[in-house]
Amino acid sequence: MPTHSFKLNGKQISVEAEDNVRLLWVLRDLLGVTGPKYGCALEVCKSCTSHINGKAFNPCAVPVKDIEPTDEITTIEGLPATVGQDLHPMQQAWLEYDVSQCGYCQPGQIMAAVAKVKQAHAEGHEIGDADLDELRNICRCGTYSRIREAIKAGAKDM
Repeated sequence: MPTHSFKLNGKQISVEAEDNVRLLWVLRDLLGVTGPKYGCALEVCKSCTSHINGKAFNPCAVPVKDIEPTDEITTIEGLPATVGQDLHPMQQAWLEYDVSQCGYCQPGQIMAAVAKVKQAHAEGHEIGDADLDELRNICRCGTYSRIREAIKAGAKDM
């Protein structure tokens, strides 16, 4: 069986998996990283959203063979370490705005929000409604207004 190496939440790891196995299953089933959720496996719901090299991506749609040894994968479990705190500012905002109901989509929502705020900052502007309109993560509980408020609040501390 092929061995695949990459950096996961700040640590270089190696895992044996067939080349065509989606990264989501490698993370969840082989490595025990369960923050990225399975929702659709079609890159539609985005409940598995994580970061690859600092940008949002959906591991449900990426075969593990496409991950390079130099790639850095960050999941919700590794997000606080990116800022050296117990909670990332976006996670703290989620708590302050009481965003979560069932919570299933929240790791993906937070990871997408962090990537979108970083993108806005890299483009030289603060996060705005037009940026938030680009987020396509699905929340079946419908907490979108609280999600938007939390993103704007979390962005102020990033």
